[in-house]
Amino acid sequence: MHAAAAAPDADSRSADSSGRPGLPAGTPRPVPRGPLSAAVLSALRRPPGSLGLTPPIPVVDALVDDDLQLALYCCYELHYRGLAWADPDWEWDPALIGFRADMERAFLRRLRDEIGQAGPCHGGDVGVALVEIIAGASGPSLSTFLLESGTLDQFREFCVHRSAYQLKEADPHTFAIPRLGGDAKAAMVEIQYDEYGCGRAADMHSTLFANTMTALDLDPTYGAYLDRLPAATLATVNLISLFGLHRRWRGATVGHLAVFEMTSVEPMARYSRALARMGVGPEGRRFFDVHVSADARHGVVALDRMVAALIEIEPHLADDLLFGAAAVVAVEERFARHLRGAWSALRSSLLPIGAGLTGPPAHRRQGPYGRVRA
Repeated sequence: MHAAAAAPDADSRSADSSGRPGLPAGTPRPVPRGPLSAAVLSALRRPPGSLGLTPPIPVVDALVDDDLQLALYCCYELHYRGLAWADPDWEWDPALIGFRADMERAFLRRLRDEIGQAGPCHGGDVGVALVEIIAGASGPSLSTFLLESGTLDQFREFCVHRSAYQLKEADPHTFAIPRLGGDAKAAMVEIQYDEYGCGRAADMHSTLFANTMTALDLDPTYGAYLDRLPAATLATVNLISLFGLHRRWRGATVGHLAVFEMTSVEPMARYSRALARMGVGPEGRRFFDVHVSADARHGVVALDRMVAALIEIEPHLADDLLFGAAAVVAVEERFARHLRGAWSALRSSLLPIGAGLTGPPAHRRQGPYGRVRA
């Protein structure tokens, strides 16, 4: 359920010399989805230090609660590129950090309920346990579905969902680098160096994903689709933001990244083949093709060096590492089930356009993904 709220200020748009509509100026202000996100979004429009009283955290399924996940997402965005309409000093506002911590505890409790303790390892082979967690994944395969029977519109929806993470790809995991030591740090840096295009902005994986979105006639602006993303999507991004922003969860961050790198080669290849089947050219497929070649090596680096070195240096982090691995598997399974369930019911997997909004100005119209078209 989405709580009614005042409509955000309309984002300003401009046209280039060709007359095509421009992109949003700054991060669009999302619409609250309940009391938690309303409290956060209302505060962020005021000066820091004015959070005031906050609502209690309700007893809900935190993995699929739109209100809690949106509130967390907005809190976390202050640590990335920020929110154009919020004072940057909110990033370390003590009251907001405290409120965020309450929501994080609810999120973590629900994850524990969902996956148990993911172990514990008790000094066993963490690498073997990690492989077993991956092998036990039971969610539907989105890549297989999109390759075999998906439509172009469904692939576009998939990219809208993934834009919340892919347009900031590598950034959440990078928070862990100064918290690691030895070969675990070096191995993570090696992986992240590739993710950032080996120092070339045009080759950063976030840039390549933006190019894919452009090829699919989607808006590649960072944060443009936040109001369309359900809790199941936001939870996949909030999970790694939670891990990455807390030194206490550095082991979970390593487990999360290891799963990403160890499981992406075959799905990325299928996504590329699906786009080729749909008539999308090489530039639109490059994001996926690059991951096929890079992650074949990254998976080995992640398991044999990053994971192994971390446990050798800090063996007490074994259970946290496996928890991080199991957590990403769990939220990704829920995400995949959400998309497949919606598509099986012949409906969109995205939130409705303009939910809670007053709608775009009369002289504009919106495409199916909310992008303003001429």
